[in-house]
Amino acid sequence: MDGKRPLDRRAVLAGGLAGATVAVTGCSATRTAAPESSASATALARARPSTPAAAFARLVEGNQRWVSGDLHHPDRDPNRRQLVAQLQEPFGSILSCIDSRVPPELLFDTGLGDLYVMRTGGQTLGPVVTGSVEYGPMTSGTPLVVVLGHQRCGAVKAAYTALRDDTPLPGNLQAIALALKPAYEQAVRKGGTDPVETMTRAQVTLASTALRSNADLAPLVKKGALAVVGAYYSLDTGKVEVLDGAPS
Repeated sequence: MDGKRPLDRRAVLAGGLAGATVAVTGCSATRTAAPESSASATALARARPSTPAAAFARLVEGNQRWVSGDLHHPDRDPNRRQLVAQLQEPFGSILSCIDSRVPPELLFDTGLGDLYVMRTGGQTLGPVVTGSVEYGPMTSGTPLVVVLGHQRCGAVKAAYTALRDDTPLPGNLQAIALALKPAYEQAVRKGGTDPVETMTRAQVTLASTALRSNADLAPLVKKGALAVVGAYYSLDTGKVEVLDGAPS
């Protein structure tokens, strides 16, 4: 190494991504002062949660409003848009399914600039998806990651049937089935009357465990700066159930 001190990987990543995203509209992590607006006082009063427990509590409160119908629709107006135009500091990162009935911003009653959201069929992971999940915690200190599965998941059902019948899905859909194979194997071992639901919950636990033990996220989890929560959403009730990893 020619006597030079090794570089801190997280510092290099944060600097590189921040520099690269300055030119991308809507993706800037540059800490430029936000313009003054009438919404500034309100935004400051509703401070960004800085701990995993506080961030989790904010999501729980939002989901309770979604279930009851007493929605606040926070952070969804032109003033909020102006406030976050130069700076984003989401308090949570959500990895959920692509299902049209499971939009995280709605079911947690959040708004613009509150959440990083990644959506894949059946909450499947891969290098690009994992990197996207890592982005918030590693570059802007986002204290919470939630892996959110849901009731009657079409992606999981299709993968279950394809794997059970040894009939590949068309096109790149087969990649989703293969990514879900460990969850399928767990569901087969466990048995039960509804293997698709069992497989969905297994996938949530597998994905959250993988992220929690990720080489770059694990140190943040260990020191209490990050929590990775596995959760399950009911289409019938609108309620989010925690499966694992809830911060205390």
